Amino acid sequence: MVVGMPAVTGDIFTAADYNSLVAFTLNAQTGTTYTTVLNDQYQVLITQSNASANAIKIPTNASVAFPIGTVLTILNIGVGACTISAVTPGTTTILSAGTVPAAPTLAQYRSAACIKTGTDAWYVVGAIG
Repeated sequence: MVVGMPAVTGDIFTAADYNSLVAFTLNAQTGTTYTTVLNDQYQVLITQSNASANAIKIPTNASVAFPIGTVLTILNIGVGACTISAVTPGTTTILSAGTVPAAPTLAQYRSAACIKTGTDAWYVVGAIG
């Protein structure tokens, strides 16, 4: 069975694999800080639930080499505002149309997609403030 995407030569693609492509795997976070990992890419929904202000951090390419084109999907289900920012702002660039372009925030029940466009370059799009 294929686990994760992309598949590699020799993988057998089954009906169960195909059907799983329409569903997200949940990565439920409840703390005040979460740093994304390689397993957060593809069809993973990072949910953030905390009553206090919290943060989702994107590491440098040297720490976690997400492929260019990776999309990280985040949904804030908690009352606390969720800020998306770089672990190392001088190295990793986060850009958005939010009030603070380098650190967009998500209010409760808002979501965003973080799209990697370069070695250490990410754009955040969605319901950001």
